[in-house]
Amino acid sequence: MITWRMLVPADFPLLAQWLSHPHVARWWNHETSPDAVERDFGPTARGDEPAEDLLAHLDGVPFGLVQRSRLTDYPEYLGEFAKVVDVPEGAVTIDYLIGPADHVGRGLGTRMIRSILARTWREWPDATVVLVAVVAANPASWRALEKAGLHRIGSGPMTPDNPADDPLHHIYRIDRPTAAPRQPVEPD
Repeated sequence: MITWRMLVPADFPLLAQWLSHPHVARWWNHETSPDAVERDFGPTARGDEPAEDLLAHLDGVPFGLVQRSRLTDYPEYLGEFAKVVDVPEGAVTIDYLIGPADHVGRGLGTRMIRSILARTWREWPDATVVLVAVVAANPASWRALEKAGLHRIGSGPMTPDNPADDPLHHIYRIDRPTAAPRQPVEPD
C-alpha cells in the first residue's frame, strides 16, 4: 500500500540523492547541492508556496515524490498549458519521480499516480481535472500516465525542465470521476 506525507527539510538529503540518480536527473535537471535543494523545495516544505511536495512510501519506505498544485496558483505554467489545450476551471497538475533506481520499471509509477489521483479527488473537492505535461521524448512517463487512466489530449511546445530536451510535450488528462447514479429500488 502506498502512503503519503509532506516533504520536510529533513528529507532534503534523500531528495538530493534521488535527484542525482541518472534516471531522475535526465528529466528533472535539478542542482543537488544542499543550498539548491533548499532553494527549490524549501518554500513548499515551509508552506510558503501553494503547491505540495509529497513523499510516496511503500511499506513505510520512501520511494517517490509527487508535486501537486492547482494551475491557477501558477499563472505562467497555466499559460503554457493553455497554449496547447483547453484548461478547465479547477485544473490540477502533478509531476512525479521514482527515486531509487531499483524501483524503476516495476509498475510503481503507475501505482503512485493512481494513488495520488484518488487522494486528489478526496482532498481537493474543487479539483475538476488533472492535467499533466510530459516531454514527448519520455515514453516511460507518459506510458505510466496512460496505464493510470489518463488520456493524451494534445501535444505542443512547452518549456522543458531539461534545456537539452525538445520543447514538444504531450498533455494528459483525467476528469474527476462521477459517482454512478443510484438506481431506485423497485418495491416488491
